[in-house]
Amino acid sequence: MTAVDGFDALALIADHHPDVIFVDIMMPRLDGYQTCALIKHNEVYKNIPVIMLSSKDGLFDRARGRIVGSEQYLTKPFTKDELLGAIRRYANKAA
Repeated sequence: MTAVDGFDALALIADHHPDVIFVDIMMPRLDGYQTCALIKHNEVYKNIPVIMLSSKDGLFDRARGRIVGSEQYLTKPFTKDELLGAIRRYANKAA
């Protein structure tokens, strides 16, 4: 599933209850950090792993991702193996 912004992502999460959530930090209306924070503060969805995706690789950006509750931060461009590894790692935890 693909969302156009953070609000759309929250609606899709409510409808589909995914095993893993990937959020780009640069989304319109509600950015990835805000979206992740809302997911992690929701009792129903807080245990779904959230992986942040970004072209920003700064220490502040990574720390902010951790502060809002993300499990992992992948910096673009990432390899297919990095992406599949994250899916395997966190989909197994959710199962």
